[in-house]
Amino acid sequence: MDKKITLVAKKIKGSKQLIVFTGAGISTESGISDYRSQGGIWDKFIPVYFDEFMSSKASRIKYWEQRLDMEKSLSVAKPNTGHKSLAKLHELGILKALITQNIDGLHEESGIPKEKIIELHGNTRRVRCMSCKKLISWEKAEAMIDAGDKAPVCSCGGFLKPDTVSFGQAMPVEQTQRAAMLSSKSDVFIVVGSTLLVQPAALMPEYAKNAGAFLVIINLSETPYDKVCDVLIRGKAGDVLKKIMDQVIA
Repeated sequence: MDKKITLVAKKIKGSKQLIVFTGAGISTESGISDYRSQGGIWDKFIPVYFDEFMSSKASRIKYWEQRLDMEKSLSVAKPNTGHKSLAKLHELGILKALITQNIDGLHEESGIPKEKIIELHGNTRRVRCMSCKKLISWEKAEAMIDAGDKAPVCSCGGFLKPDTVSFGQAMPVEQTQRAAMLSSKSDVFIVVGSTLLVQPAALMPEYAKNAGAFLVIINLSETPYDKVCDVLIRGKAGDVLKKIMDQVIA
């Protein structure tokens, strides 16, 4: 592994268009469960599909009950070594952009400015009206629920929902297009903590590789790109990224 880490560090230091792509695996070390593994979020909760949310108050109440349960881990989660290592790349002026499937907001909390972060699946710390598109804070929506509104609505009458992409809901067009463009222009593309199974997010490393980028995958489990990437490292995101950053800074 040491040779791989040295090679990745060298590529990072020479990069002009470094893109990092993160998935749930980088946040598990902050106490946030991933989605698909045993004991993960979808083991505990049955997903409420977007059309169910929009058509049924009972489904909206169920959705918000699950979201409040998830808040128990989200509210106490803090950026871990992996998040902080990527934030250091920004501080050094090396990171061009960070594309994430995560909705926890920990990359921004770690110090990466929001304009450098592309949140493909949204951010659960924001709540959006499905009608007028107005945004409010999670805290304001939670206060509405605590006051007795189990499926909160906007002042316009529209349904309020965390600003994340639910099953059956369209991906955000602007963010997806920007991610694809940046991936296609990258010279080094690093995947951290993602199984790369969810489309269209999982296409980003393909865009990068097709454009000639040096593709690195850091993940505990297998991905569809393991045999085509330039460097594959099996390990915990925080541990691997810290070792890489130690050599980048050295």
